[in-house]
Formats: sequence, structure tokens, C-alpha cells
Amino acid sequence: MDNLLTQLSTDLAARTAALQGAAAALRLRRGRHISAIVWQPGFVVTSEQSLPERDEFELVLTGGVETKARLAGRDAGTNLAVLQLAQPASPPALVGGEAQAGALALALGADGAGGTSARLGLVNVAGPQWHSLAGGLIDRRIALDLRLARAEEGGPVFSAAGAFLGMSTFGARVQVLVIPAATLERVVPLLVKDGRVGRGWLGVALHPVAVPDALRETAGQPSGLMVMSLVEGGPAAKAGVVPGDIVLSVNGAQALGFRRIAAQLAADSIGRTAALRIVRGGSVVSLDAVIAARPAA
Repeated sequence: MDNLLTQLSTDLAARTAALQGAAAALRLRRGRHISAIVWQPGFVVTSEQSLPERDEFELVLTGGVETKARLAGRDAGTNLAVLQLAQPASPPALVGGEAQAGALALALGADGAGGTSARLGLVNVAGPQWHSLAGGLIDRRIALDLRLARAEEGGPVFSAAGAFLGMSTFGARVQVLVIPAATLERVVPLLVKDGRVGRGWLGVALHPVAVPDALRETAGQPSGLMVMSLVEGGPAAKAGVVPGDIVLSVNGAQALGFRRIAAQLAADSIGRTAALRIVRGGSVVSLDAVIAARPAA
């Protein structure tokens, strides 16, 4: 047993040393930093939710090499931000792999001075794709059973064999999640090219509510999303939606939560018609709205 543990320890240390060049520190304010992934020689990827609203940053690479980085694009939907380096780096090759529940995962971070931190844990969940509340499609739900410091968020996560699983980030109740490698491969080129990811938009603010008792049988569901406000001239307003309407479904998908609506507003939905089923007054009515591109923030 001692030999097995020693071999595991030696292998993990060697794996960390071989992959440490994939992690970098992105300096924030007041001595704080978050981690980032050296995605390609000229670009790094990090957690969008923890990145301040500015364009210029300082980056510390493995070994203490410092360089400037400029924001290339960010997407709250998938929690990814991409920055272009002023000077190219030399990252190790990132070979994507699939997460498996129960398997070991190695999460790397940066210490802010050119060193690397490492966390070992289990893949707690390796589930299907899901939509974030901000409307982004995440290719797999991956959760890790390990603790992560705030400064380590945004770093690379690897399997025990060294396959790149994705980027670490925090979910609800500080659960450690992984934005999968497949999501980075799909979204990062769009951010480099356009600076953002286009998504569908109806121009409404919604809030969960119960369907009135008298209409539950007709509606076929116990709850929906009430329209609290509309953007003047937006798709929903043009379709005749008014504040106080309760949205029951969009294109047949029941509006039992925000993620179900987000799933109907992917990039390929722009220009398509959304069939809305709503409760208005004492009746259930249908309206059609043409999905528009979400305005740039």
C-alpha cells in the first residue's frame, strides 16, 4: 500500500510539473488575482464572472514572467472570458478528455508570483448538457468534490491521465464546477472573432408565479413565468405581450424555470418564431413572437 501511495504521489507531482505552464495569474486590484488558462500562445481564458469590467490586465506566467493582456471578448452565458497576450506564451498542449463520475481530477491554479497550486479531488457529477441562467449552453454538467481558493478559479482541470477536462469555476453555494473543454473549443473562437456570443432575445423580464387555481387544469401545469416588464419595441412587445401575462410555454417547452426558456433562445433561434402560450385574465391564449438578437451590453 505504501508503494502504491508513493507512486501515486510521484505521478501526480510529475503531472503537475508537466502541465503547470497551462496556468497563469491574472492580476486584479489590491493585490488580488484569479487564475487563467493559457489556451494558445497568444490567448488566455478565465472565469467571466470574476473578471472586472475593464480592458487591460497584467498576467503572470509560470516562472514569474509578466506580460500585458487585453480583453478580446467575454460571455456571461458560458462564464468565459478571453484575453489576448501582448507577448506569446508557450503553453503545454491541451488534449481534451471526458470527465467520468468517481474519477480523480487535478485542478491547477496560479499563486500570483509564477508558482502553481494543485488540488486533487473526485469528479462528483458528470452529467448531460445544461443551460445557465444567462442563456449559455454548457456541454456537460461537471462538478468536483474538492475545495478551491478564490484565486484558483479560472484555472485548468485535468484527469489523472492528464487529459484536459475544462476550466474551474464556482457555482451556487461555492460548488466547484468545470466549464468543459468542449464548451471552450466552441465558444473561445467566437469570442476571439466577434468579442461576444449572439443569442436570442424576447425583451421581457420574468418572475416565477403559480397559475391561478381556476386555470390549472386548462393550463396543464401548476406554475409559469409572469411578465414583469417589457422592452419597448422588443419581440414580445411587438407580439402583443403585456405586463401581468403568465408565460406557460415557449415553443412547447413548459416555462417551469428560466433555464427552459434559455434553451429556446440559442444562437440559431434568432429570426425564428417563438410560439408563446400565456395566461391573460381568465383565459389561455397563444401569441407568436419573432426572436431577435440580444442587444450588446
